[in-house]
Amino acid sequence: MKLPRHMIYKKLASGHVAYYYNIPSRYRAMKCPVSNEPLGTDYAIASKRATTLNGLFDEWGASRKGLPVTGASTPLIGTVDWLFSEYKQSKAFTEKVAARSRKNYEWAMAEIGNVLTKSGHRIGSRPIKSITPRGADKIYDRLTMGIKGQRLRTAEKIVMLCRKAWRVVHRLYPHEFDRDLPNPWVGVTMKTRVKLTKPAVTREQVYEFAKGCIERHEPECAAAAVICFEWLQRPENVIAGHIKWSGYRTGPKPSIQIEHHKTGAIVNHPLEEKVEDGSVVKFYADAEAVLSHLSRRGLPMILREIEDGKAKPYSFSGMQKIVQRMRNEIGLPVEFTLDACRHGGMTELEESDLTDGQGRALSAHRTHQSYAGYAKRTEARILSATRKRHAHRLANQMATSVQNEPVDGIQNENSGNARSA
Repeated sequence: MKLPRHMIYKKLASGHVAYYYNIPSRYRAMKCPVSNEPLGTDYAIASKRATTLNGLFDEWGASRKGLPVTGASTPLIGTVDWLFSEYKQSKAFTEKVAARSRKNYEWAMAEIGNVLTKSGHRIGSRPIKSITPRGADKIYDRLTMGIKGQRLRTAEKIVMLCRKAWRVVHRLYPHEFDRDLPNPWVGVTMKTRVKLTKPAVTREQVYEFAKGCIERHEPECAAAAVICFEWLQRPENVIAGHIKWSGYRTGPKPSIQIEHHKTGAIVNHPLEEKVEDGSVVKFYADAEAVLSHLSRRGLPMILREIEDGKAKPYSFSGMQKIVQRMRNEIGLPVEFTLDACRHGGMTELEESDLTDGQGRALSAHRTHQSYAGYAKRTEARILSATRKRHAHRLANQMATSVQNEPVDGIQNENSGNARSA
């Protein structure tokens, strides 16, 4: 078997063969930015990755010799386009960025790469070292204005993305960056903006939506909305099949298992409780009534049927289109989304006057800050806080009036019959 250039193999203690990309040390001494890396045990995958790395190596070699770069599909090493290409292959992107967010990240990278300089060159084709702090400020100012007008939030997100991408790639290829100031995006002063509050729907809206979906033969969409609201699972996890029939009423105690793929947390929500008089209290009777309309097409609860006996998970965009169509037919506001259903469930936790620990036990948030960001300042929460404040004020007034009353003199009164010793 012929190996691609710079690809070697080693036999592991387990008996398997592992492949590695290994550049000769003389090129490493020349500060070649293409690093050595393990390629795994699959020959096909390893060969494909080695071919990509060899293309980058050849580009570096050509640029070092002053020759024109011939690779049309891969950016020139040391440019902003190359930096984003390396960032997308790093673990910081492949393991930390959710699948549904990657398109937005790629759009943001293309947006800044296509910004033109005064000379008409793309920012993406410029060397990394040419982006100075002053230049980063000017690029931010350009990004704040879009086709439809001002877009402060978009520009802010792009700056934060650049700040992270510069930091990740600088750690891997420090020689391609300015030694004195490797990250020009740190310290960019962004304009003050009014942060919008994400919408949160009510329980009544969720079950009105679920009922309408069931009537229109879309029980999976109904169940997805209810799961996001009642058990606080992220919409992408619901649609991707991370809620399964195997976790629903299968253990020693009636519960439903919710897996939060983002944090790795698994929460078993109890579904009912037997009280002392022998009766059973069902905590989620309405939600389970919605789940009863689902067809068991496989292990995940939310699956769409392709043909008889075959099913697969919904795409996120596909489910979004169904939600939009259903809310229009049912007559719900445009703010109704699966994400708003989860925000509504989180807000209901706060309205229930749960402690921070109790709320996070249900939502599986690791920190108070991440948990508090979901709860909305609704009228019910404000009324509850006002009642407590009013009660506190009344209690203080009563305590003050008691303290200010005249003290009955008993021990210190002067008695006419008292005799001195």
